[in-house]
Amino acid sequence: MRRSTRKTWVAVAGATGVALLATACGGGSSDDAAGDEDGGKVTLTISTFNQFGYEDLLKQYEEEHPNITIEHNKFGKSDDAKEQFQTALGAGSGLADVVGAEVDWMPQIIQYSDQFVDLTSDSVDGRWNQWTLDQATSQDGALLGYPTDIGPEAIAYRADLFAAAGLPTDREAVADLFGGDDATWDDFFAVGDQFMAAGTGPAFFDSADAIAQGMINQVEVPFEDPDSGEIIALDNPEIRDIYDTILSHGNQSAGLKQWETDWTNAFQSNGFAVALAPAWFLGNIEGNAAGVEGWDIANVFPGGGGNWGGSFLTVPTMSEHPEEAKALADWLTAPEQQLKAFAVNGNFPSQIDAQKSDELQGMTREFFNNAPTGAIYTDRSAGISTQPFKGENYFTVRNGLSDAFNRVDVDKSMTPEESWKGFEDAVAAIG
Repeated sequence: MRRSTRKTWVAVAGATGVALLATACGGGSSDDAAGDEDGGKVTLTISTFNQFGYEDLLKQYEEEHPNITIEHNKFGKSDDAKEQFQTALGAGSGLADVVGAEVDWMPQIIQYSDQFVDLTSDSVDGRWNQWTLDQATSQDGALLGYPTDIGPEAIAYRADLFAAAGLPTDREAVADLFGGDDATWDDFFAVGDQFMAAGTGPAFFDSADAIAQGMINQVEVPFEDPDSGEIIALDNPEIRDIYDTILSHGNQSAGLKQWETDWTNAFQSNGFAVALAPAWFLGNIEGNAAGVEGWDIANVFPGGGGNWGGSFLTVPTMSEHPEEAKALADWLTAPEQQLKAFAVNGNFPSQIDAQKSDELQGMTREFFNNAPTGAIYTDRSAGISTQPFKGENYFTVRNGLSDAFNRVDVDKSMTPEESWKGFEDAVAAIG
């Protein structure tokens, strides 16, 4: 991977409304990383975002390690978390002892591997698939993050809204409706046409940019040349085809921007019938749609499979308690804890033993009509055949493309061609 100067990382480290996390205070590490050498108390900070499912787990860790107190800073959105992360890293202080990092951040973290603890340990050998580890491994072989989860995708749908539109509602029948094992994106939009033709009111899907994410996750080399680091997004016909295809079906979109208030409220107002649903997304649906009946999950995904997201736990070198922080990250990503996080929020285990466990296969989710979520997402995980290359500019280019979709789909301030020109300008500005 081509390296760049530090200014690329810290350029956004200006003024921000997000308060910096206080670094922990205390002494060194004990043999079992449960306190300092004198048996004193140690306070660890951990920052996460969205839904990691750690609330009860952190309490359990404190109970099992009486010398450890944990302060949890939970951001509502990954963008807010990343802004604080970049600001604190640029300032050289203010990062938590354990920092949850979304997978799209990892290329930039790898650029500055000297700012993060090498988490290599005999206790985690063989814990994860190699493709997951590769996303967090520096050029010199340092492991900079412990994978917390991966994001195999299925299709979540409102069975009641499907019924009103005259479509099947049983999850197996819905999977067949979308094309079953041979499902394509053409099938997906064809179902959307059927749904919209019924004229029953709601939009088919929530967000054009969300559909784009699902499609981009199946492109092996979307934005950057893996060898040269050159940005190729504008010359990649797959990216332009995704853009044109989605916006040509713009009538199916609710015109919402994920994670914003209007999008959140739409879960309560029957705003849309379908959402692409990586496993971790189930907690968001359940929380936003509390009291709403009809959500279910179909064991199907266009193109066979895709991985959206997944996160890592990192330990910055600025931590005053790196050994204790490493021990906490190790414990949180062990199979027992990953299974508990899946039961709470649907974060699908990245841990191999957890993926193979009978416990996972037997898990269901009451809110989604008792859908067998463990078995469904195990199947969807097996369907993942491509992991997009994510270079150091992936996140910036992806944000530019998101803006292009949202100008057409959400703001409705530009035509598709005008907004693509805006994306061209954004890419050119990267330099």
